[in-house]
Amino acid sequence: MNTLLLIDDDEELCELLNHWLSQEGFEVNTCHTTQKAKDYLLSQTLPDAVILDVMLPDGNGLDLLKILRVNHPELPVLMLSARGEPLDRILGLELGADDYLPKPCDPRELTARLKAILRRTHTIAATPSQLELGDLTFSPVRGVAIIDNIEITLTVSESRLLEALLKQPGEPVDKSELTQLALGKKLTLYDRSLDMHISNLRKKLGPHSDGSQRILSLRSRGYYYNG
Repeated sequence: MNTLLLIDDDEELCELLNHWLSQEGFEVNTCHTTQKAKDYLLSQTLPDAVILDVMLPDGNGLDLLKILRVNHPELPVLMLSARGEPLDRILGLELGADDYLPKPCDPRELTARLKAILRRTHTIAATPSQLELGDLTFSPVRGVAIIDNIEITLTVSESRLLEALLKQPGEPVDKSELTQLALGKKLTLYDRSLDMHISNLRKKLGPHSDGSQRILSLRSRGYYYNG
């Protein structure tokens, strides 16, 4: 059974989601403030995933996301926001959220998104090999890239993206295929999630020693790793 930490101050919504997700086979623990969430994460076993609201009574969920990404970069995080503004969504993805849903959300869609994130996590855990290309060594199991003996910790989504690109270096991978492989969902017309995860991955890996980008895009064809 997968465990979830639901961080949201809307107690009625938490009760509804807890009931729904429990029926779907999840064990749900709930915190209504950032402080209680921090205390939980320090004192309890890490959950398999976190559902995190942007607006909390004692702080901003995005600030808590920053802390999670520093202390637990491998922990999948799905953001919720009542505002649903594009800027909130982009900022959440830039800070390392694995997915993002506006509130109110359909519990069925939330469940599907969570299962997709967890499938990606389990796929990584089941991959024993490591991939090497030029000065880059990547361990899908650990979610760590090594460049010049420096370890770079990646999120679940970033790990899946890098794995897909390294398996066919120099050859573009279609955006729709990458979105399905790495994010576990179909690419929609105005969805920039893939682009934001690629941008985060580029920043973390940095350029080659000659200054060229490691991950390049081809118009209408997708992204590829420039080995």
